[in-house]
Amino acid sequence: MEAPVRFFCGTSILNRQVLAKTAPYYASSLISHRHRNDAVTTRPRPRLQPPQCSLSLTATSFSPNPINPNPLSFSSLLFSQPISANHCYNQFLSRSSNGDVCKWNRAPESLANAGVLVGDKDRVVTVVLLGWLDAKTKHLKRYVEWYNSRGIHVLTFVVEVSELLSVVLGGGLEQRMSALGEELVSWLSDKEEDGKERCVVFHSFSNTGWLVYGYVLEFLKARKDLMEKIKGCIVDSGAAEPFNPKVWAAGFSAAILKKRSSAAYPAVEARELNEIKSEVSMSKMQRNEPLIVETVVLSVLERFFSVTLKLPGVELKLTKMVSNLSENQPYCPQLYLYSTADKVIPFQSVELFMEEQRRKGRKVRSFNFGSSPHVDHYRTFPNIYSSELHNFLNECFAVVKQL
Repeated sequence: MEAPVRFFCGTSILNRQVLAKTAPYYASSLISHRHRNDAVTTRPRPRLQPPQCSLSLTATSFSPNPINPNPLSFSSLLFSQPISANHCYNQFLSRSSNGDVCKWNRAPESLANAGVLVGDKDRVVTVVLLGWLDAKTKHLKRYVEWYNSRGIHVLTFVVEVSELLSVVLGGGLEQRMSALGEELVSWLSDKEEDGKERCVVFHSFSNTGWLVYGYVLEFLKARKDLMEKIKGCIVDSGAAEPFNPKVWAAGFSAAILKKRSSAAYPAVEARELNEIKSEVSMSKMQRNEPLIVETVVLSVLERFFSVTLKLPGVELKLTKMVSNLSENQPYCPQLYLYSTADKVIPFQSVELFMEEQRRKGRKVRSFNFGSSPHVDHYRTFPNIYSSELHNFLNECFAVVKQL
């Protein structure tokens, strides 16, 4: 652990200046300072006390479950703001220190009962939306509305940058993922009051959502009856090189820099296909060369993950998740939505993984959007994306009817 500690917590002026300019929140977390109104105030490092999250559909509350009692551990050095254990959440919603984290979104009862999309009135369908790194529930709103309008309930699950690092360094995200898995086991094991069977479709974004899906499969794979209730798996901009430090660095850089990242902008073809007339506007969006700041951030992160991904505990966790995704996926249709222009996820790796799944007998379909940025295919090509989802879901439940 010493190498990562020196890397992020050392006295390098360049590292601090770069991170302070590009990602104030994360930079302040790394050096345990908070910058506000141009004044610097020093805060003591608190202990991380992640909540034991229960996603039950009945009212409940967080219970503190500290897993890192050492205030000088690397996790504590990284994150200056703890996750409060005093939040509570109601029938549909749980919150963390930064807002909505787990949320149930029920479709209108009239649509859910009618089976608008698949024409199947004997099942209740929930789509589990697993967000990209540092996505907020508001960013998933368009997907929630799409599914709800077709009579499908949605459960959203998002992961913050600090939380994903906590998996690498030991922290609270694993409790939340475990709670998600337990909730799905509980929900799928029961039936609706009118006797309808419950089933789920997973829709993950980027490698972050994809790995969360792999973690959740651990809870379901021992129950054949529950695995059969997974009717489909959708992977948007994910399933690529989970052990590659460059992929991790690119993902974290995009999450930290957000719109300053070159990964946030489309290629030229997106303008042509969407008939965007303003060449001036497009030229502002395009970045021919990465910014110096982005290059430095990528370099720092790549060196960091080159060390941490090889740590025995980290490698073991990742191997378990990836093994579930590679070997233990249910025999339901899979849909991969990706782009050649994605600067975070190498499209060749996605295609290799799809071929691997086909060789193992899975039914795989895909669509390459060509020019859209990472996890931005729906916004760039809404009609095509919607059509692909619609056709895929009909295929999933058509297979169910044949069985």
